[in-house]
Amino acid sequence: MADGPEPEGAGFAVDISNCDREPIHVPGMIQPFGFLVALTSDWLVSRVSANIDQFIKLTPQDMLGHPISDIFSPDAIHTLRNRITLLRGADAVERMFSLVLVDGCPPFDVAVHFSGSLVIIEAEPARADEMEATGMVRSMVARLAQADGMSPFLRDGARQVRALTGFDRVMVYRFAEGGDGEVVAEALRPGIDSFFGLHYPASDIPQQARALYLRNIFRVIADVKAEPVPVVPVLDPSGVALDMSLSLLRAVSPIHIEYLGNMGVGASLSISIIVGGRLWGLFACHHYGPRLPSFAQRSAAELFGQIFSMMLESRERAEVADYEGKARQVADRLMSAVAQDNDLLSNARWLGDVIFDTIPAEGVGVYIDGQMTLSGLTPDETSFAALINLLNRTAASQVYTTDSLSRIMPEAAAFADRAAGLLAIPLSRRPRDYVVLFRPEQLRSVRWAGNQEKHIEYGPNGPRLTPRKSFEEWSQLVKGTAVPFTPPELRVAEALRTALLEVVLRLSDSANEERHRAHEKQELLIAELNHRVRNILSVIRGLLSQTRGSAGSVEEFIGTLESRVHALARAHDQITADRWSPARLYDLIEVEAGAYLGERRDRVKLTGPNILLTPSAFTVMALVIHELLTNAAKYGALSDGGVVSIDWHVDVDGSLLLHWIENGGPAVVAPTRRGFGSTVIERSIPYDLGGKAEVSYRLAGVEAHFCIPSTYVASVLPDIVNKERAQAVPDATPELLKGRTVLLVEDNMIIAMDGEDALRDLGADVITAASIGRAREAIALRKVDFAVLDFNLGNETSLPIADLLTERRVSFIFATGYGDGLELPARYNHVTLLKKPYSGATLAQAIAPLVDEEGRS
Repeated sequence: MADGPEPEGAGFAVDISNCDREPIHVPGMIQPFGFLVALTSDWLVSRVSANIDQFIKLTPQDMLGHPISDIFSPDAIHTLRNRITLLRGADAVERMFSLVLVDGCPPFDVAVHFSGSLVIIEAEPARADEMEATGMVRSMVARLAQADGMSPFLRDGARQVRALTGFDRVMVYRFAEGGDGEVVAEALRPGIDSFFGLHYPASDIPQQARALYLRNIFRVIADVKAEPVPVVPVLDPSGVALDMSLSLLRAVSPIHIEYLGNMGVGASLSISIIVGGRLWGLFACHHYGPRLPSFAQRSAAELFGQIFSMMLESRERAEVADYEGKARQVADRLMSAVAQDNDLLSNARWLGDVIFDTIPAEGVGVYIDGQMTLSGLTPDETSFAALINLLNRTAASQVYTTDSLSRIMPEAAAFADRAAGLLAIPLSRRPRDYVVLFRPEQLRSVRWAGNQEKHIEYGPNGPRLTPRKSFEEWSQLVKGTAVPFTPPELRVAEALRTALLEVVLRLSDSANEERHRAHEKQELLIAELNHRVRNILSVIRGLLSQTRGSAGSVEEFIGTLESRVHALARAHDQITADRWSPARLYDLIEVEAGAYLGERRDRVKLTGPNILLTPSAFTVMALVIHELLTNAAKYGALSDGGVVSIDWHVDVDGSLLLHWIENGGPAVVAPTRRGFGSTVIERSIPYDLGGKAEVSYRLAGVEAHFCIPSTYVASVLPDIVNKERAQAVPDATPELLKGRTVLLVEDNMIIAMDGEDALRDLGADVITAASIGRAREAIALRKVDFAVLDFNLGNETSLPIADLLTERRVSFIFATGYGDGLELPARYNHVTLLKKPYSGATLAQAIAPLVDEEGRS
């Protein structure tokens, strides 16, 4: 396959003449960038890699049979013992960074695990620039969580693994039910061919290798051409070879070396994607030269792979649950309708219209009591009758499906263009009645990476797996096969079978019960509607009464009443937009400020966590905020040049504390009388919600503090909202860069990804480079119309790229995290300097003048 998995692991050879038996042991080998030591339960050296002297100046003869305490320092042994006690489970691995194993030697990055009764210690020289894996993975996961949809989620996963590991190509490879695989997402360096959409046969990864991918989820091959190092002795005194299944340094089999060599790959890395305990697929990474990410980078990539797998599983489950929830509603609707009119069950057109909403198909056939009806793309009546006889002979009393009907019924090939696959739902005991869904053949071209029928050859030792030598794309036209019905669709079909069977067996009782339930629901709905209408009328009556008492004129009365009713209406719209669910406090204030203040709403500063309030609290807060804004606009800070700061947070018991502070307006004097507005502000929250309200009329401006009990705080989401971050790219700029190719030079992965998204929102085709070298390659390969250059790139600056772009008359801007402290060379004083962190809006503002100038010229 495209990622070059190992058909055999070092320490095991695979005999494909009998793939069910255990692999045959062969002498173990490791890659030369580290060393391996195996210890017995007495902490005696049992095995050691032959390259040990390259790291700690000892030979295998100096170590074998000796206590490890004669070689490693006491502190190192203490640390190792502590970590070994943390190992839980048969396949657990513990890691340590920058551990001094031998006094006088440089530190090592170390991994330790059990292999049978042995303790395996693997080490490689530590690097001085070790990254902080936890923080990096946290940022990657946070970004991944924002992906909307499965395809962007997979694509973003590939992009982040590539950014973390630096490999030329990273693919997300997914296994199909039959074992074949497909590259479903890809991130690659500019200038290399894409493997996206290519398929690979199941035999590219034998069952033994798949089992190993489940146990050892991370695999790196640093240099395909490196000479492997043997582990000595080959066998222990009992004649058993070392099981290196979990070894991080495990070497590469000759077959896999040939496989990768055929592809021109110099290094590879793979991370297993495990969903629901099965091998869903792999992150498959290629580099066209030797490459070894640091121990910390590999640990972070492995951790990211595990979290990615869990997030993928969660997304798939959520999609399935949502789909099956909708399907249950369809089943309920179908059951309800048939219970009231059993003639609908023999109406194929009606059944198709209902069922196709959840199980897509092009035709439906119904066979009940010897009567058949057909609708859509189906076989003719004679062929359908023959099919029913076949189903009664071969299918059990459960849902039956096939994506190639001609396999069980050869004559079905004649009507494959109408019905190549089917899903049969039995409705009774033998002889059974059926509802049968049909799908026509899907003529499609499968793009194989090489002819998948030519993947096994005879090697020097008989029938053994030999890597395919051609990776040229090879297409195959698939005929007579329909799109398979998925497992969730089969579960829905089973639910429909149960529902329809119940209708058939208990039609009369079900109809009476359904009518009774429908009547109860109707009565409940009427009662609830009556209750809510009465509540609304009571609120309106109260508003009329209280406003009449505080208004000075008819016009003032109408204006005040109208604004209060509109405030309630806006709050009601927000909480009913999602079926009377909790709504965001931020949205309440933002909508109210926008509706009442218009362009002046930028003088209302909002800061606080993303809080959801229950509907009852939301409507109360809507009136309180409305009255505060009204008073501030009439008499307070917003009547002059002042500002209002609204800050909120959640205290230890979960209550919401909200602070309203006005500054910069006219001097404030406490009111001499209490109007309805003041009463709403001071009494609504204590009276309706059981909370607290304190209002102070300071000379500098009104200050109010409110406490809303935790009962009314539905949830606190992890993201923080504020006025500045809520601003999006102006509507006038989505196509600012449409049709333009923009080069983004940025050495920070997360900032680069945000920059890519912001530029794409502006319509640009984005090329990203993390260094001067990569940027030069990108400019040489493609015509660049504009560029955003991070000024500081690690130990270098982007000035060489700026000079190259200037020669080519390409406009650009600089981005920097140094703010005003950055001094540009005199020749670039005219270049726009964009300060980090920047948003899509600020990026658009920086670019727009340059684009306008180009348009005028």
